[in-house]
Amino acid sequence: MDTMFLAGLAPILWLIIALSIFKMPAWQACSVALVISFIMAIQFFRMPFNDTFTAALEGTALACWPILHVIIAAIFTYNLSVYTKGIDTIKEMLNSVSTDERVIVLLIAWGFGGFLECMSGFGTAVAIGASMMASIGINPVSAIAVCLLANSVPTAYGSIGLPLTTLAELTGFDPSQIATYATIQLGAIMVIVPFLIVITFGKSFKALSGMIPLCLVAGLGFFLPSLGAAYFMGSGLAGVAGSIFSMGLIVVYAKMFPVKNPEYEIESVEEKSEISFKKGFIAWLPFILIFFFLMITSKLFPPIHDLLSQVKTSLIIYSGEGASLFTFTWIVTPGTLIFLSAIISGFVQKATVDDMLHVFIRTIKTLVPTFITIITIIGTARIMGYSGMTTTIAEATVAATGLMYPFISPLIGSVGSFITGSATTSCVLLGKLQADSSLAIGASENVQAWMAAANATGACVGKIISPQSIAIGVAAVGIRGGVESQLMKWAVKIYLPFVILMGIIVYYGQSLVG
Repeated sequence: MDTMFLAGLAPILWLIIALSIFKMPAWQACSVALVISFIMAIQFFRMPFNDTFTAALEGTALACWPILHVIIAAIFTYNLSVYTKGIDTIKEMLNSVSTDERVIVLLIAWGFGGFLECMSGFGTAVAIGASMMASIGINPVSAIAVCLLANSVPTAYGSIGLPLTTLAELTGFDPSQIATYATIQLGAIMVIVPFLIVITFGKSFKALSGMIPLCLVAGLGFFLPSLGAAYFMGSGLAGVAGSIFSMGLIVVYAKMFPVKNPEYEIESVEEKSEISFKKGFIAWLPFILIFFFLMITSKLFPPIHDLLSQVKTSLIIYSGEGASLFTFTWIVTPGTLIFLSAIISGFVQKATVDDMLHVFIRTIKTLVPTFITIITIIGTARIMGYSGMTTTIAEATVAATGLMYPFISPLIGSVGSFITGSATTSCVLLGKLQADSSLAIGASENVQAWMAAANATGACVGKIISPQSIAIGVAAVGIRGGVESQLMKWAVKIYLPFVILMGIIVYYGQSLVG
């Protein structure tokens, strides 16, 4: 095998071995990968030391702004909502929608879980969704399974579209184009997943009895708004819009056309005082403000967007050929707007400055390993891209697969999220590879963007079998006894047909966009 190809592949091979076989923590494995990429770039690809260092430095800048900025803001918002008990009110509101377990499962796992993933990401949807369902008497293993399944689609839109935004940043394509293509690719799965959630929960196709219209409403209610938001507003609000509309439609449908089946009736529903509009509004306020601020600063409102976008700092960080201006946009960036939303709603929810500071410090402390992981993995990706390592891998992959490469493109993206547990990391690590590979087969610019988007959609599928996601779900409901292997066997049965379906969609879809 070609020496240059192996040298270029070394950081990725190391991550696969370290994370899958050695079970090494991600922050440690990614730190070593950065060192490996540094050595390979200098030793085999003849990259000057200064260029290698500044490539890693540019990766650090990108990791801090906007990626870590968004992550900190999103998790802080969620943690503050837990602290002020707003999340408890939201749980109560969701549980009061129906007395049919299937409706509640669909609402929590698909609707609210999708919303949590799009707002904060990083396991919150699986952890909160599974624990909520377990708390109302739903089998814990079933609760984890449906949350893993439901979490597949929104993964691409996690943390206010972070995977897609990062992917666009690294590949140079328009964020709206990437988000639109990703949504189109995920369309079929968006419609299918609500049906599978009900089947998985009920352990039979019979569980769909009386639920087919609601599942269709939930699936299309996610897909169509996501597509519209992706096209007009980019990745930031695509999944948020889809989850909000889907959640709202599930509630409205369940109230207008109550689903009742004695087999799935919730046995004991506690009598609870009715939640007033004011209390409910205040509980949802952080998320309402995030949606509002992101929308009014989007390209839908050019005067506001253009004015605030001027508050930025641009500089050149990378010292080698092909360097471009790196821009820090200070206001019109999701992290800043999320922080603003959290602080305003925190005061409304009676949190003091000391309370918010306490929650913020606790958030930072819990995210330290994530900081190291993101900084080192993006530094690795920047070195691989600038040195020519990614191009070398792409050329070798295309030589092996030829024009069939688009079919395996989602598979590659899924491997990234399987080993790292993150769609963002998968896009950082492999997104440029996908674009370079499509360029190597002579694809048009639109098809290159289509292939780049396939990395994010493949990552959604890989998230189902991610050991990290499974571990989060198991920890959240507090069960033991080797259920991880049971869940993995089930997840693989979902993963295989999904990744094949994605391959078919990407392969034949390229002719439509090209």
